[in-house]
Amino acid sequence: MEITNIIIKPLLSEKAYSDIKAKKYWFVVEKTATKEQIKLAVEQMFGVQVESVNTSITAKKPKKRQGRVNGYTQSIKKAAVTLKKDSKPIQFFESLS
Repeated sequence: MEITNIIIKPLLSEKAYSDIKAKKYWFVVEKTATKEQIKLAVEQMFGVQVESVNTSITAKKPKKRQGRVNGYTQSIKKAAVTLKKDSKPIQFFESLS
């Protein structure tokens, strides 16, 4: 798997915004990516030093429309990446906080 295909997009939510000050950033990643692959991808793409990576998979849930089920939401894998104290912040997220 190529490094550029591991990180799909940044995850922008209230919790993600509050974690930016602690140098913790959230991404939607490829479901088959391991923590080591995510760590290498973030370090190479943004030029930072990663301390830890935590991942979770969100299960698909039924979409309800007027009492009926009309399909399911998409299942995604999220990664919370914490940077080292002496690492520089990711510039994309710094403009958001």
